[in-house]
Amino acid sequence: MAQDFIQMVLFQLFMIIVLVEVSKMICNRVKVPTVIGEIMVGIVIANTFLYNFINLGSDTEVFEVLKELGVIFLLFTVGLETPFSTIRKVGKTAIMVAVFGVILPFFVGYGLMVGLGYGIVEALFVGAAMVATSVGITARVIKDMNLMHAIESRVIIGAAVIDDILGMIILAVVIGIAGGGALDIVQVGVVSFEAVLFVLAVIFIGSLLLPKVMKKRSEKKATQVCTAERRTRGISPLPLALIICFALSSVSSFLGLAAIIGAFLAGMAFAEFKDTWPCEEKIQPITEFLTPFFFVFVGISVSLAAFSDVLILAIIITLLAIVTKFVGCGIGAKKLGGKSAAIIGVGMIPRGEVGLIVAAIGLSLLDEYNIPILSAGIYNVIVFMSLATTLIAPPLLTYTFRRKLGKKCELAPLKE
Repeated sequence: MAQDFIQMVLFQLFMIIVLVEVSKMICNRVKVPTVIGEIMVGIVIANTFLYNFINLGSDTEVFEVLKELGVIFLLFTVGLETPFSTIRKVGKTAIMVAVFGVILPFFVGYGLMVGLGYGIVEALFVGAAMVATSVGITARVIKDMNLMHAIESRVIIGAAVIDDILGMIILAVVIGIAGGGALDIVQVGVVSFEAVLFVLAVIFIGSLLLPKVMKKRSEKKATQVCTAERRTRGISPLPLALIICFALSSVSSFLGLAAIIGAFLAGMAFAEFKDTWPCEEKIQPITEFLTPFFFVFVGISVSLAAFSDVLILAIIITLLAIVTKFVGCGIGAKKLGGKSAAIIGVGMIPRGEVGLIVAAIGLSLLDEYNIPILSAGIYNVIVFMSLATTLIAPPLLTYTFRRKLGKKCELAPLKE
């Protein structure tokens, strides 16, 4: 039995990796983010004979682990390119962008759903899903454009992290309302306090405390002659990076936040010591292997048959998601100038993993009649919005960056 299970998993891995690599080649040819191809692979698998051929209807726990590890490693590698020292330079702007980018989409999404006659709880879930900017998808797009070090990119990434934290707090409120029928102010306050305390603690340790400790250690070593060569070498950079990544991811998850927030913060903390503990080259192959599983299984959750009844609503929600993020985040970044505000507004448009987490929780929660609080149709609306906003972001980012920089900014081909 165990041998049959292993054979099945190996075949599934073979098929998924082949399809993903084919999609990457196509995406690079037409110059769209490879994440689009990965999501489309999942949609094709779920809605064709491939689903049964690959036998994905059986036990999928292995792939549940792979997809979670994929998004965790993606966010960790993104964090490696965004040390705390750079985020601090744009911290105030990032906070303003995140706050305005949360308030406007949430209330517009909630108001629309209530106005259309949907229940309050379902409307709250849609509003919460519209809040979250995808750190993973946004970073992937910017990374493919080779513009990770631009100030606008740093503001986008910083704001997206804050955005996710605010999104998790909103989600906690929504779950409290859905579960108990009332708003537990104490619970909301505890979750908010834990989230802020966790982030501030990691920032303090990673950007202030550890650098001072490392500086003193280096000065002490410099005063010791010939002893360094005789000392046994300590833990190597890759295991140390993995320890920090999994530690902060687990703490983040324990506090009720998304594990990806802890992974991103771990990457930012480790980025401060890249010269001392270089690990990017070794961790990149792990990331390239695992990340596609997350996006593929986002697509697998989509049922095309259910779109016919909600297509118009999906289009309306998508348009509102684009406009509210662009306007809200643009207002938050207006002090950087009109062109930079436009770049940041566009960069915050893509939704993704956190929005889908909101949708998945909505599907898993049942009302008093054992019916999911979030219907399959509304789940498809959220996935459609995530896919559409991700698809529209790259050309808009290219255009807005080109307007400011005065030169051509194209998607760079994916490095093999």
